[in-house]
Amino acid sequence: MKRFFVFLIMTIPFFEAKAQITAQNDSAQSLNSAQTSTEDFQYDAADDLPWHARRFKVTAGAFFPLNNTQVQVGTNNGNAGTRIDLEDDLGFSKSTSSFMGTFEWRISRRSRLGAEYFVLNRDASKTLERQIEFEDNVYNINTRVSSFFDVQIARIYYGYAFISKPKYEIGALVGTHLLFGDIGLRVEANQASAEYKDNFAFTAPLPDVGVWGEFVLGKRIGLFVNANYFAAKIDTIKGKIVSYNLSLLYNVYENFSLTAGYTGLNFRIEDYEERINGYVKWSYNGPSITATYTFGNHVKLYKH
Repeated sequence: MKRFFVFLIMTIPFFEAKAQITAQNDSAQSLNSAQTSTEDFQYDAADDLPWHARRFKVTAGAFFPLNNTQVQVGTNNGNAGTRIDLEDDLGFSKSTSSFMGTFEWRISRRSRLGAEYFVLNRDASKTLERQIEFEDNVYNINTRVSSFFDVQIARIYYGYAFISKPKYEIGALVGTHLLFGDIGLRVEANQASAEYKDNFAFTAPLPDVGVWGEFVLGKRIGLFVNANYFAAKIDTIKGKIVSYNLSLLYNVYENFSLTAGYTGLNFRIEDYEERINGYVKWSYNGPSITATYTFGNHVKLYKH
């Protein structure tokens, strides 16, 4: 009996140690399985979010830019015209609001084709504090002048993702901004013996190249960034453009999301026509809020 108790006392530590090792191994295996399941879930969730990586995306909303605009319109007979600051000289408001919309088609895993549209019509009325020469006429000091500046911007672009993962994509793009603008001045009634007015209309295609990125930050949150630049001369038009956009998406319900962003565009155009020549420098920068709807099948994104 005494030998039996001695045997039990000697073997108990062995069984305890073995049980502890077995428990540790089972715990480690459970932890690894849980981590693997979590990683698989995160991968699947990023790949199958209702708002992410869909074939089509439509965005529409409001844009609230701050403007800084300079214009100079002269003739080719020696009248260079006056460099006009629309906000300071003609009374245009710096802060405005406008409509903007986009459409994007994901052709394949790496390729996408998109279009954007932006419109901003502005007008003002002010008594001139200095003499202005605009196209064919001279607008004298203390003259009450009405003016307008209407711009529509359409853009088409092609983007290619060099890096395409379920949670992030980074690529390059090439596109063209098409600017349709019209600027005009008019002496208001009873300010002159004969009413006169001038306007300068222009259409400018400005190509651009840039980079973009798209990131999944959470189940309902996404981040989008892009920046573009180009300077070129096309026929009689010489131009330079810099644009950028940063926007944060919040998925409200299934395919519907709201996006808050900050957008900027700065361009300079010199246009030399047969009779007149014009110079326009315009920058607008400000916040935007838009609604986004995605639809179509998911584009398959691979982890590796």
